Amino acid sequence: LRCKIDEEVTHKAWLNRSNILFAGTDKWSLDPRVSLVNSNDSDFSIQIEQVAVADEGPYTCSFQALNQPRIAHVYLIVQVPAKIVNISQDKSVNEGDDVNLFCLAVGRPEPTITWKDFKYGRMYEGEFLDITDIKRHQAEEFECITNNGVAPPDTRRVKVTVNCESGHTHTLTHSHSLHTRVGRRRSPPLKRTLISTRPAPDLHTDTNDNTLKIKNEKTRSLLLFTNVTEKHFGNYTCFASNRLGASNASMLLFKSKNTHIAFQITPLLKRYDALQ
Repeated sequence: LRCKIDEEVTHKAWLNRSNILFAGTDKWSLDPRVSLVNSNDSDFSIQIEQVAVADEGPYTCSFQALNQPRIAHVYLIVQVPAKIVNISQDKSVNEGDDVNLFCLAVGRPEPTITWKDFKYGRMYEGEFLDITDIKRHQAEEFECITNNGVAPPDTRRVKVTVNCESGHTHTLTHSHSLHTRVGRRRSPPLKRTLISTRPAPDLHTDTNDNTLKIKNEKTRSLLLFTNVTEKHFGNYTCFASNRLGASNASMLLFKSKNTHIAFQITPLLKRYDALQ
């Protein structure tokens, strides 16, 4: 805080409200953050380190010049960067639930608060973000942004996970019947089922054949075999379930049209080889 003096001064002092900080070069304040920067014929200035909100208010530079008192008033305004002090925790909800998110921030001047939808880029003004009847495609991260122009914005994110029932329409998104030849080796997966559900489902493929290999991943189940025989033809069913429900899908493995031709040609080829 600067106080310019352009006349002959006999006495001078700095006050904060009614409290004397400095009388001449004598420090009266007990605050170690307050110090005298200059004290000469033209400048009488003090410094406050690590300014806090409590330091805001009126300061007075008083000096006696030519038998007349002079006073200079300074009002200190303290600005505080916007900061998020409380925000919703990550949420896990069921599809169709209502979701309420909140974000509280402080700062001087009073900050603005905005919610950002990361998936679609939409912005929502205010401390609260309400989503009614939430759908699975709305599962994402939401960012709270607060700003008051004093410093760069403060941001924090909330992740919303939507649990959806396995029994929902189109939950089993990919399952189709296959045709193949008898004796074919390293065939493509008999079943490849993609599952859209949260929490992650338990997968089970219904088959009594111990020679088949089942490979389960997070959202996919594969049924594999290396040598197709007559006993493999038929219907196969994949079951998926989580704590919200269950679903299943079936597919058919059947003979291709030229299967019988393959059986007939093979012996002839062997007989021709023997004659050679």
